[in-house]
Amino acid sequence: MDTLVFISQIILIAMFAFLAGMKFLGTKATIQHWNDYRYPLWFMYLTAALEVMGMMGVLAGIWYPVLLRYAAALLVLLMLGAIHAHLFRARHKPVMAINALLMLVLSVFLIVVQL
Repeated sequence: MDTLVFISQIILIAMFAFLAGMKFLGTKATIQHWNDYRYPLWFMYLTAALEVMGMMGVLAGIWYPVLLRYAAALLVLLMLGAIHAHLFRARHKPVMAINALLMLVLSVFLIVVQL
């Protein structure tokens, strides 16, 4: 089980590092998505900062498992928001929310194994 937890942590760290980086850089695709969501751009940077906090908590959770539960809970909230933004605010096709759903499942898994 420890190996599965570690792999889940590495996947989440990599994905959130990439996604937060795209938001902080303000890539064309990211800006387009935020326009589709009808959220202000300052919220994109706040979301990126929260993603970095969650990612760093998951990273620290490798050595301090008590932090993992809280970091994963933050990521769960962020991914629920991402799924909502894709499906209801932007009315994207469900396939657009698969990445957020995968990260939601991994985050929930990390919480469950900590209980």
